[in-house]
Amino acid sequence: MSIRQSGWSRRTLLKAGAAGTAALAMPAIWSPARAQNKRIVVRDDGGIYTKAYGEVFYKPFTAATGIEVVGVQANAEPTAQIRSMVEAKSYTWDMAKISQPAILMLTGGDKPLLEKHGLEADPAVASIPKQYMSEYGVGTNVYTTVLAYRTEAFKGRKAPASWKDFYDVANFPGRRALRKHPFDTIEQALMADGVPNAEVYPCDLDRAFKALDRIKKDISVFWTSGAQVEQMLLSGEVDMVPTWVSRPQAAIAAGAPVGIVWDQNIWGLDSWAILAGTPNADACRQFIKFASDAKRQAELVKYFPAGVTQPEAFKHIDAKIAPDCPTFPANIERGVQINADYWLKNQQKGLERYNAWLLS
Repeated sequence: MSIRQSGWSRRTLLKAGAAGTAALAMPAIWSPARAQNKRIVVRDDGGIYTKAYGEVFYKPFTAATGIEVVGVQANAEPTAQIRSMVEAKSYTWDMAKISQPAILMLTGGDKPLLEKHGLEADPAVASIPKQYMSEYGVGTNVYTTVLAYRTEAFKGRKAPASWKDFYDVANFPGRRALRKHPFDTIEQALMADGVPNAEVYPCDLDRAFKALDRIKKDISVFWTSGAQVEQMLLSGEVDMVPTWVSRPQAAIAAGAPVGIVWDQNIWGLDSWAILAGTPNADACRQFIKFASDAKRQAELVKYFPAGVTQPEAFKHIDAKIAPDCPTFPANIERGVQINADYWLKNQQKGLERYNAWLLS
């Protein structure tokens, strides 16, 4: 669907200039929708995301357009909720920040449950790399799994620098924790066993579980939540743990002596996606264009080291903070992108085999 665009009125620009962060350079907004839709509800991840998005995206967008944005926290993968809303044509949300696997799950049937955004050629969106885009989603955040370790545990000796080192108990002794879930864990095992980044998918499960067998007895904790990981890094309960990068970063911010290994990080993508049939679809498109502005994305690092999807955003991010962001060029180049299609097709098999391995 094509969207007409027009320049901003002087009044709109003056209003934006009075709105703090809204004073940033902004992409063009389709003004007719201002009169049609005054409110959109966006599913996000809650916590720091809702706070950051409120200050950087939601409030400034409302100041610029008159369209209220309400952020609502929901389940990690709210596919069932989205399905029920679209099928009932009863929209608690208009759009959602969701992962690539969730997008595939919601668009794989005869009747897609998400709306094609049609923004690929829009100036505000066109500069986002294709690896962060799909016809049903515009990439807004990259998250990643890294190896974190307590630096004091390796004082005077070599610290781990790869998944291979994490699996090398003889040369890198220490208390280890591992996620109680096959996602990311299978990929780590394969890379530890020597599989090149480009050949991780499709995953050789037999090879992965042979590698996992080698370290199972050396795993002190099988973790189930990011909060648990953060606490273990703070307390020193474990020396090494594969985890989402936000957790060791939070531990470091709290004063813990923690190091992060970016090599072979395993990254995934969250995208803005519009629920199929929502009457507020065009207002959602306006919001997506607004939130895709490079300078605006850069503002997110005031709240957390964001995985910005606009490469130009790094021109506006402090050089000292940039290396902590998942999409910093040196980090993303060394990473492995999660193959959403593989896990969509093999999720049940992977879960059943991993749970059986845990019990064996």
